[in-house]
Amino acid sequence: MNRNDFSPYRRTTVGFDRLFDLLENAGRTMQSDNYPPFNIERIADDRYMITVAVAGFAPDEIDITAQQNQLIVRGAKEEGEQNREFLHMGIANRNFERRFQLADHIRVENANLENGLLTVELFREVPEALKPRKIAVNGVTAKTVDDEPAEDAREEQRHIRAA
Repeated sequence: MNRNDFSPYRRTTVGFDRLFDLLENAGRTMQSDNYPPFNIERIADDRYMITVAVAGFAPDEIDITAQQNQLIVRGAKEEGEQNREFLHMGIANRNFERRFQLADHIRVENANLENGLLTVELFREVPEALKPRKIAVNGVTAKTVDDEPAEDAREEQRHIRAA
């Protein structure tokens, strides 16, 4: 068992308790069960997609719950015919629950089930209060960094109209 000790980092950082707790818990709760298999990919700087292989599950047998900083994907198979006799059963047909820890400000945008693959689209939405902003000097109103080009264009248009 490989246990990481984060106490040296805890002594020199402030506000990262949740991150260290998450890393310690992930090490403890790692499961050897890899069912169902999944992919996590970055689509863009602020977009992600989780793909879960859920062959044999219908949309009404899958439950997706987005809670604060957690995405839970559950599959519950309805009991089918009990009288079936399989000579070989290689397709897993059991219930599952997959949990994904999400960073702050990640929201679920969409979920789609097609060809046995469940795709869940995620988007990082940073609140306006957390975006970088210019700090005012001598009481001039502060603006976000993203607003700067638009403000420059408005100022240029004012000069053109005045001329």
